[in-house]
Amino acid sequence: MEKIKTEATILIVPGLRDHVEEHWQTVLAAQLEKVRTVPPTEIDKLSCNNRVARIQAELDQIEGPVILVAHSAGVLMTIHWAALHSSENIKGALLVTPPDLNQSWPENYPSSTVLAQQGWSPLPTQKLPFPSIVIASDNDHLASAASIEKMAQDWGSQCVNLGEVGHMNPASGFGPWLEAQKFIRQLDQVLETV
Repeated sequence: MEKIKTEATILIVPGLRDHVEEHWQTVLAAQLEKVRTVPPTEIDKLSCNNRVARIQAELDQIEGPVILVAHSAGVLMTIHWAALHSSENIKGALLVTPPDLNQSWPENYPSSTVLAQQGWSPLPTQKLPFPSIVIASDNDHLASAASIEKMAQDWGSQCVNLGEVGHMNPASGFGPWLEAQKFIRQLDQVLETV
């Protein structure tokens, strides 16, 4: 199968579960020609600063324009990264189902208190310095559609609500997510016209 070509290198930013074989991000990475993935961390897995440093370490190895493709807590990592680092090479970001740090999450997730202790909150709310698309869901157990729309508004992002798609992970029925390619192409075309 021929790989999908993009002008920019795509940097996949997974969430707290890191690399999951059947996740749409993993499937997408295998389909792209110019792609890198932020590798799993073995130490201080809940440290936001550690996660942000991993993003920067990957970006340091990429020449030319980059499109970030983040899911779940990966979106939060990306937002913290953007508040701390130069984003001149970032040409866009696809930010999929960010969790709401102010919402109570199911028991198998870290508590908001633990996440605050690890540097995840407060979440930066300034406008991102690059084009971005935020994907919302009507039945995400980690964030309401309204809270995601508010985050998108704060960040100056286009918000796309896909309806009842859960948290856009394998448990919600997502392995391959073909629509991701459409959003990446949209961001990549912005790059081509610059």
